[in-house]
Amino acid sequence: MNMPFPIQIDILDFIFKGILIGIIASAPMGPVGILCVQRTLNKGRWFGFITGVGAAISDFIYALIVGLGMSFIMEPLQNPEYQFILQITGSVILLLFGIYCFISNPTKKIHKSGNAKGTLLHNGLTAFLVTFSNPLIIFLLMATYAQFAFVQPSRPFEMVIGFACIPIGALIWWYGLTWLINKIRGIFDVNGISIINKVIGSIVVLFSLIILIGTIFNLYHLPSYY
Repeated sequence: MNMPFPIQIDILDFIFKGILIGIIASAPMGPVGILCVQRTLNKGRWFGFITGVGAAISDFIYALIVGLGMSFIMEPLQNPEYQFILQITGSVILLLFGIYCFISNPTKKIHKSGNAKGTLLHNGLTAFLVTFSNPLIIFLLMATYAQFAFVQPSRPFEMVIGFACIPIGALIWWYGLTWLINKIRGIFDVNGISIINKVIGSIVVLFSLIILIGTIFNLYHLPSYY
């Protein structure tokens, strides 16, 4: 029996959102982002990439925790008015996050990287621990889940697919970042980190404004939570 077309569209929707959430969670140039850049420059691309893998694993654990927690509070939010407020709140938080990324200076957090390469496992594990020790990612995940209406307990299959795509999005980001840094290593300096952060902040701000305006003026309908 063929799967109904609307369900296929829902799956593609969750795949896209999962990948996008993974990228948004990974892209800001925090301590691990800077560490990834430093290791790519000093130790080689794959040491930088494995740093990103460690961070992606940590982010995925937090993504599952936040998703599980939010799934228990969806019942009182079935009212369309509550959904509207939740999506507006998520958009505003993400907008503020983008502004923070744009105006912040991540180079102030730079510490001199050690000369010893260490093993790939050691590099990945240290990145995991650094990321896992910063639970602020929880608020970013809550905002993106709310904005995208991502947590929908009534659609468990689509949710599983969506959550599985979060680490894929994160790995796409870390692979692309280390590839770029490796290609331009001869001209890349600390100012490049600030430029990357400003570009990321600008994209997040623009995207959040589009979603916010679209939600306020009812230009499109995000999927319901039930």
